[in-house]
Amino acid sequence: MVHRTRHPEAARERLLAVALELFARHGVSGTSLQMIADELGVAKASVYYRFQTKDDIVWAVITPALERLAGVTGRAEGLRRRAERAEALLSGLVDLVVEHRSLMSVLQSDPTVLHLVRGRPAMQELERRITGLLAGPDPDPEILVGTVMVSGGLMTVGTDPRLAGLDDETLRRHLLGTARRLLRLRTPSPPAS
Repeated sequence: MVHRTRHPEAARERLLAVALELFARHGVSGTSLQMIADELGVAKASVYYRFQTKDDIVWAVITPALERLAGVTGRAEGLRRRAERAEALLSGLVDLVVEHRSLMSVLQSDPTVLHLVRGRPAMQELERRITGLLAGPDPDPEILVGTVMVSGGLMTVGTDPRLAGLDDETLRRHLLGTARRLLRLRTPSPPAS
């Protein structure tokens, strides 16, 4: 249940999981707080007890992924060579996408989420940093187009039913390989034993 329990964090996480499932199925605009409450089998007031608005729920659903993305970006920026920075960021992005397919589809395709996220200066800055890491400081048009295709393509993987049957490792391998080709990055050599 979502209302006061002995495990409030578990109730919160359950609410967020249900919200994400409904957002992925119906979109944020198509999901009401009543739908979330109904899916949980609780009164709408129980949802309001945890979150004042649907936007608050959306932020609670997407914040962990955005924080992880910022962390991956920061670690990549700390590397010396451009190829190392791009590879670290790309690997981190792919891992995030593969682990959170349905969340990525909501982040990329839902207009409500796009408006919330892209309207924030911090998110615009993060997007700029990611583009700089993948494309380099002065990208030619081909690399810039490749960067946009890679970032957009990675986000839409979770929405494509043709890829739903791929296991995580297969999807990860192919996403990395395709992205590296588009960005003209070499496959890193395996570590020496």
